[in-house]
Amino acid sequence: MRSVQLSPDSWWHPANKVHRFLALLLMCFLCFGSYFCYDTPGALADNFKGDSHLNTSQFALLYSIYSWPNVILCFIGGYLIDSIGGESLQVAVNSYVVLWFKGKELNMVFGLQLSFSRFGSTVNFWVMEPIYRWVANYYGGYERLGVALFIASFTCVGSLICGLILGWMDYRAEKMLGRHEEQSDAEPFRLLDILHFKRVFWLVSVICVAYYLAIFPFIALGKLFFERKFDFSPQDANTVNSMVYLLSAALSPFFGILIDKTGRNVMWVIISTITTIGSHFLLAFTFVNPYVGVMSLGISYSLLASGLWPLVALIVPKNQLGTAYGICQAVQNLGLATVLILAGVIVDKYGYLMLEMFFLGCLFISLIAAVLIYIVDSANNGVLNMSPSMRESMTDTSECRDETANLLEHEDSSDQEVTDSRDRPDPKEPQRDFTQSQSDRIRSRYIAQLLPNTNIPDRQ
Repeated sequence: MRSVQLSPDSWWHPANKVHRFLALLLMCFLCFGSYFCYDTPGALADNFKGDSHLNTSQFALLYSIYSWPNVILCFIGGYLIDSIGGESLQVAVNSYVVLWFKGKELNMVFGLQLSFSRFGSTVNFWVMEPIYRWVANYYGGYERLGVALFIASFTCVGSLICGLILGWMDYRAEKMLGRHEEQSDAEPFRLLDILHFKRVFWLVSVICVAYYLAIFPFIALGKLFFERKFDFSPQDANTVNSMVYLLSAALSPFFGILIDKTGRNVMWVIISTITTIGSHFLLAFTFVNPYVGVMSLGISYSLLASGLWPLVALIVPKNQLGTAYGICQAVQNLGLATVLILAGVIVDKYGYLMLEMFFLGCLFISLIAAVLIYIVDSANNGVLNMSPSMRESMTDTSECRDETANLLEHEDSSDQEVTDSRDRPDPKEPQRDFTQSQSDRIRSRYIAQLLPNTNIPDRQ
């Protein structure tokens, strides 16, 4: 194929920065439509309840239906990515990010991808109320709600086009960069390998559930919360509710760069969890302008996401990443599906104050899990809370150790017959220590590999 002969300097070559930037744009817009449609019920919460005659519990049950299929599909999709290449949307995007970007780029790219996804949610909160009012000029009752939702679904068509193009680009890159050969050499992933995932991975999964339970359900019911507690109009309530996603969209790339430069992912996760607790405390127990609490919540959420998701790539082997991200997404959707229903019941029976208390409890569980990650990782000399320079130093040391071990193993197997013949003791000569002879021989061979033109004599 002619495309295989492209120079790496060509922007059309998969290794070129311009080509990878185009892939990043497609990854970003791939989730735009999904997040836009997901938050449509939140943007039209009072319209949903009025047109469909629902109470808060029934509305929350409707909202949770999105999460139930993804409890299974995310896990299956992640396993298929590791096995045969199938995919579930968010799991696939996370795996694409790790495949196309590595090392110091990873936190920034995760942040940028999250930014564009959350921008889809922000735009939804801005435009869906005006779209609903415009549709109401032509339709009435439940029909105006249905037409508004149908219009919102067209954003998924754009995401589908991005997904098709990205899939073709990745297939092409796999051939040109020889990824298939690398994967074929790797040890195949087996489903039972999940049982051997490290403890810190399961603690990360706990954070994925507990922390996000205080974000997504809050936003889902946030419009009604701001209308009731602060007497906001529907459009003003949508505006303040969208600030979480707007700040996340704006700040995630910068927080990604910050964590790329400083490392210390676990430390940033702990800090962001603490500030999120403070944000919910302000919204629950004070009447301070809600923009203060919501903006603090958006900043904290953005920082946590930029530091948390790259941890999976540092914990789990490459051939298991799809399944690992699938597990995180699956348990997160399981938590969201159940808690959204529970949140609706809490609001109907006890009000929003008790709901905020519930969110604070979830955040304290997330904080405990983050502290445990720090303790376990530090006790095992892990890399999760290291700076980038410390991680590179550890990687270089590990590679050097592996290279030396491979060289000595090769030497031991290839020269076994020579060893037997040369180092057999001769009764007519003074006997040499066999261990010292073996050590000298391996030392000479190793240095000869590094300095091939140098003759290294044995020590006497």
